[in-house]
Amino acid sequence: MKKLVLSVAAALAIGLFSNNLFAQTTPAASGSGDLITTISTNADYQSFGLLLRAANLGATLKGAGPYTIFAPNNTALSNLSPDALDRLFQDPAKLATVLKGHIVMGKYDKAGIVKALSTKMTALKTLDGQTLTLALTASKNLELTDSQGNKTQVIAFDINASNGVIIGVNNLLFK
Repeated sequence: MKKLVLSVAAALAIGLFSNNLFAQTTPAASGSGDLITTISTNADYQSFGLLLRAANLGATLKGAGPYTIFAPNNTALSNLSPDALDRLFQDPAKLATVLKGHIVMGKYDKAGIVKALSTKMTALKTLDGQTLTLALTASKNLELTDSQGNKTQVIAFDINASNGVIIGVNNLLFK
């Protein structure tokens, strides 16, 4: 009987947890193309799409995947100093490393992230082998931290593409 009560309580907690997990709940418009097409045609993430192309990651992200891209929006990128952006554009290898730090294999939409957190999975490996740590803030926002301690918060979930999903964030990591 005790196991039944605990099972029901756990199921209710997971249901409540998944519905109220994150304060940011607005899904952004989804595209029907691959990740590169979808991000490049989304008005909020076009700048990151340009960076992906400049880093020669277009072919990879047009592949089968699935991939999850934690993409800084245009506002986040505009907050970087012009010098920082120039340095990244002048060094395509460094740019590729920074951008690969925002991409993981597998599809981690909002439901997938809820599942990962509920099973205590708090780290994801990026394309270049770095670690992104997942955590909830006190206000129940999902926060990602890179291996250097840089943080970003999720601002949009589930921008779906044919070969993965784009999750909007408010900061560039691995700078």
